[in-house]
This record gives sequence, C-alpha cells and structure tokens, in this order.
Amino acid sequence: METLIYKQQDHLAFVTLNRPLAMNAFNYDLLVELGQIVESIRINPDIRVVIFTGAGDKAFSVGADLKERKTLTEQRVKRNLYKIGEVFSAIENLPQPTIAMINGYAFGGGTELALACDFRFAADDVLLGLTETSLGIIPGAGGTQRLPRLIGEAKALELILTAKRLQAEEALAYGLLTKVEKREDLLTKTVAFAELMLDNGPIALQQAKFAIKHGMNTDLQTGLHIERKAYEITIPTEDRIEALNAFSEKRKPNFTGR
Repeated sequence: METLIYKQQDHLAFVTLNRPLAMNAFNYDLLVELGQIVESIRINPDIRVVIFTGAGDKAFSVGADLKERKTLTEQRVKRNLYKIGEVFSAIENLPQPTIAMINGYAFGGGTELALACDFRFAADDVLLGLTETSLGIIPGAGGTQRLPRLIGEAKALELILTAKRLQAEEALAYGLLTKVEKREDLLTKTVAFAELMLDNGPIALQQAKFAIKHGMNTDLQTGLHIERKAYEITIPTEDRIEALNAFSEKRKPNFTGR
C-alpha cells in the first residue's frame, strides 16, 4: 500500500498521507516519500497551490509512529527526528502557498506538519495539539519554534507544557487555525480558498510569500529591501503585462506563470 497519495487537479496539488490504519502516523518510509514529493512540487512550475491532508476521516496525522519508534535504536530515532525536521522545513520553504486540510486528529507531528503550512483549515469536530511532553519528549519537528511565532510565546508555552488537546474552535481562538468548517464542507471550502489564490499571478504569489516569510525574520528596513527585490522579479514577467492588458480590456487575466 502506498504511504502517500499525490494528485494534481489543474494547478492545485493534493498530498494525502495514506496510512489510515495507523492514523496516518509518520514512519520513516512515509517521511522519505513525503520528502521526495515535496521536492518534486518545489521544482514544478505547473503547481501553484498545495493542499496537505490525511486519508480517511479519523486522522490528519497523530505524529510519529510510536509502534515503529519502540523498535528503533537511539541512532535510528535520531535519524527519524532529523528526517521529519528536514521534510517539514522543505514544506515550509515551498515557493507555492500551502494549506493543511485537517480532517481528523492532529497530534504531535501532525500539528507540526500543519504549522509548517501557510494556512490551516480544520473540520469542526477535530482535536489537535502538541502533546509530546505527555510522552516524556518535546515537539521536535518545529513545534517549539513555529507555534510561538504564530500565536505568541505565552500561549505556546501553555499549550506545549500542558500537552493540551484542543477542539477546533479552541484552536481557532488561540490563533492556531485559519478557518474551521463543518466536516461536510471542509474540502469544498478549502478548495474554494485555494482558488482565490489560483486566480492571481503565480509568480506574484510566490514572491509575495517569499517577501513575507523572509522579511518577518529581519528588521523592517531589511524587510523593505527584500520586498523591493521581490517586486522587481515580477516587473519583466509576461503575467504583469497580461494583467495590465486585461484591466484595460475589462476581462479576467490569463496568467501563465511566465
């Protein structure tokens, strides 16, 4: 059985963790395959937005595969730790906008995968959280770094040190989620949000994301310099000229990513 399902629908890519009987937990094989898929997406100019989700309706991902973990030597545990960190950083650094469509339990590494995405849409009946301290470990795939940057230090300390499991509406109130939708509407609403971005220039999307992500890690003046350089990349593009022509002709632009 494939540990991952990949589909492309026009310019929208779907990456589905496919270990439903294991609650889509991350074993080493899944991490390797996920890393390969992410690399193929990164260099594919035809993909403009990416949605990550889990197979089945029970779990997005419950994090590390603890059954596998129990059989591993300390050296192999470290191997898995480095691999999951590497893969989630690759997801965070994708040039395309990314959405985590959280369709079930998202604990530990599952929540960390969601945090590596730009947006997080969740079904209204899901539970999620960074629960690692209840297992005698800490979040090791970016949770201690991405969560406080997203919701603030005090709230992140609270959630990580208590290993609190959050209902979707609670997670939304904390600022962890972008949107909460009824389960039956989750796919439709997530795709509709992706389509709002797909209507826009793909090069502009990538450069805007680059400017925000890199600018946030520096001072304002350096950030403004990054923004200016990112803008300059859009100036010689065919898409910019197409947008100007479409505006004057009162029609929708046909962006080609060139």
